[in-house]
Amino acid sequence: MKRFNHGHMIARSPCYARRQRRPSGGKGNRKGTPQGGVISPLLANLYLHLLDRIWERHDVERRLGARLVRDADDAVILCRGDSQPAMTVLETVLERLELTLNRDKTHVVDAREQAFNFLGFSIKWARSRRTGKGYPNVEPSKRAEQRIKARLKELTARRRTPVPMPRMIEEVNQVLRGWSGYFHDGNCTKVFGRIRWFTEERGRTQLRRRHHVRTRTRGYERFSSAHLRDALGLFKLPHTAGWTSAHASA
Repeated sequence: MKRFNHGHMIARSPCYARRQRRPSGGKGNRKGTPQGGVISPLLANLYLHLLDRIWERHDVERRLGARLVRDADDAVILCRGDSQPAMTVLETVLERLELTLNRDKTHVVDAREQAFNFLGFSIKWARSRRTGKGYPNVEPSKRAEQRIKARLKELTARRRTPVPMPRMIEEVNQVLRGWSGYFHDGNCTKVFGRIRWFTEERGRTQLRRRHHVRTRTRGYERFSSAHLRDALGLFKLPHTAGWTSAHASA
């Protein structure tokens, strides 16, 4: 990420193959790998491995100041300056592979001015209030936050009040552990704080229904955050980003 602040980047550039028979799973498109299908990442990596090799063997990163970051058919190119030379290389390689770039999902942004999303994270250039130095701020995206909240709301919905509380807590914990394991990186502290508060509120609302506690104030008194964690075993999301722990133990 060292080059993040020097220019533009091509964000979220999915590539799709020619027309092919569609394996089971995924959306019913006749072009490209089946969106959402279990075979999609493997097919994308098989096709696009050559792109990685060309980028490395031709030293594109050093010559053009363009670092390629790819995950299956999702890619970001970090550029020091003009993004067009890197885009030309990308399109040339894809043409050789008989692939086409999805123009609707390809964007060129100035990373110093605008955030972009990649693999569930929102990435933008920020400035430290304490030191004044710039740094790449990486945190769970708004969509990622909305999706985890929607899932937690579903698990703790009113209709699920008959579900035993230990079972409900176990289901919530499973979701939180998985989400935390993926997003506990970068500058996640604020987002994690909001998810932690949201989860406790949902759990407290469930307990108020089960114990016929009418007021929110009484609910806070009987079912504190400590009670939710210690007595019921609710998973506690980390209060700090993962890199702070690693730095402290280094």
